[in-house]
Amino acid sequence: MTDATPDVAPDELTYEEAREELIEVVRTLEAGGTTLEESLALWERGEALAKVCQQWLDGARKRLDEAMGTESDD
Repeated sequence: MTDATPDVAPDELTYEEAREELIEVVRTLEAGGTTLEESLALWERGEALAKVCQQWLDGARKRLDEAMGTESDD
């Protein structure tokens, strides 16, 4: 994979690290050739990485909204 390894908790990664690892997880799953157990582990890791990426993006959106003085009413 990338410099980020599955040994690192997803919430300890930067957005860029999580995104790059997520891309690699998707590539591996799409390529096939993994056992069911490996595929499930990759899927779970991918879900966790996607969640972290979304949290980073949500935080960035909130900061932009606050900076522009247009807080959204979500």
